[in-house]
Amino acid sequence: MHLPPKVTNRAFKRLSEINAGNDGKALRIAVEGGGCSGFQYEISLGNPTEEDLVIEGDGEKVIIDAASLPFLENAIIDYADELIGARFVIENPNATSSCGCGTSFSI
Repeated sequence: MHLPPKVTNRAFKRLSEINAGNDGKALRIAVEGGGCSGFQYEISLGNPTEEDLVIEGDGEKVIIDAASLPFLENAIIDYADELIGARFVIENPNATSSCGCGTSFSI
């Protein structure tokens, strides 16, 4: 049994601001092979499937497929609005290293 990731209030608030839930969409977080460190995050808006873990808050949903879930155990999904840009970010305690782009990591 894996501990699911946590989603911050900021991330749910941003999803609400872009009307994701009203359009029937959820924030999909996936982990795929590739990137400069071995794995990379794929973050998109999508529709939940029966196999997805669904995390709900503020009427919004974050979805993670079963294959990606072990890589995201106990991670924190957040939204950052910084000088370099606004984006969804993932703090992953399972990653042993990451690269400067913030979307690639290794375990």
